Amino acid sequence: MKKVILESHVPYTGDVLGRVAEVVVLPPEEITQSTVSDADALIVRTRTRCDEALLGHSKVSFVGTATIGTDHFDLPWLAAHGIEAVNAPGCNAPAVAQYVLASILTYIPDPKGLTVGVVGVGHVGSIVDDWCRSLGMNTLLCDPPRAAAEGSEKFTSMQEIAEKADIITFHTPYYRPGHPYATHHLADDAFFALLKRKPMVINAARGSVVDNEALLRAMDAGQVLRTVIDCWEGEPRINLTLLHRVDIATPHIAGYSVEGKKRAAQTVVNALMRHFGCDLRLDNNVAAGAVANPHPEAISSSYDPLTDTAAMRRAFAADPSAATFERLRNTYPLRAEVQ
Repeated sequence: MKKVILESHVPYTGDVLGRVAEVVVLPPEEITQSTVSDADALIVRTRTRCDEALLGHSKVSFVGTATIGTDHFDLPWLAAHGIEAVNAPGCNAPAVAQYVLASILTYIPDPKGLTVGVVGVGHVGSIVDDWCRSLGMNTLLCDPPRAAAEGSEKFTSMQEIAEKADIITFHTPYYRPGHPYATHHLADDAFFALLKRKPMVINAARGSVVDNEALLRAMDAGQVLRTVIDCWEGEPRINLTLLHRVDIATPHIAGYSVEGKKRAAQTVVNALMRHFGCDLRLDNNVAAGAVANPHPEAISSSYDPLTDTAAMRRAFAADPSAATFERLRNTYPLRAEVQ
């Protein structure tokens, strides 16, 4: 029988796996070279790095992450060693859009006519774009990879966004320096110096897309009016000064919805079933995507980011360690998406 290591923070996997494999559930800190040595597959989240150090002496042929990102996968090494790597793109996009729009409406109840700069127009950014326009906002879209592939007509530059946007929200993958579309410190001192309208800045992408120290300097200089941070540079060891300065602070939970977790589990489990050559499939009975044209009251009533902000600050006041961030994230009560 096959053996599957399942990270303990991956819910909604059902009983399908147990019909075809021995399933061993482990917390991320116990997923080690030793515990995976005789496994055939892993299903994890972002805290487990899947690379030669973990898998070099194992027989693992499949790794799946119940998340949209693959920053924690050494994709070239996995491919070179014949290990199938699967993620769940778009699984939590409606939840992140919910987080972004709820944050905007918390401070700007009537945002009609404002201009939103959407940086990164993939699964999440596309929903944010649609919802912002449905609420009467104008959008500027910046996505160099898409512009290169599709033509630049509907896309703009970071400079134009800095000059014209009242709200700037980041939804890019994290690409390191040297990548043709590097996003490391995309928002840095030089970018903040270009700001003309003292915008609200939202980071629900990856922590290091926004230079956190540069953001603090921009706040000190009055270049930024409001700040919303869900993804933190260096997390789980975050900048505590920034925690107490931003308007909305959350522990990387923008995408933490019941529906998002169900989509992620369904995507990864079914990919593993195909990998095993099995006809069984997991059906979590979840909508494929986001609701269209939500009413602002539906968005605001579905999520209150200030409640999570207060809880995060209280927790860090009691214990300002990295363990607090991890605990908040791992025990976060999943919310329902906008209906």
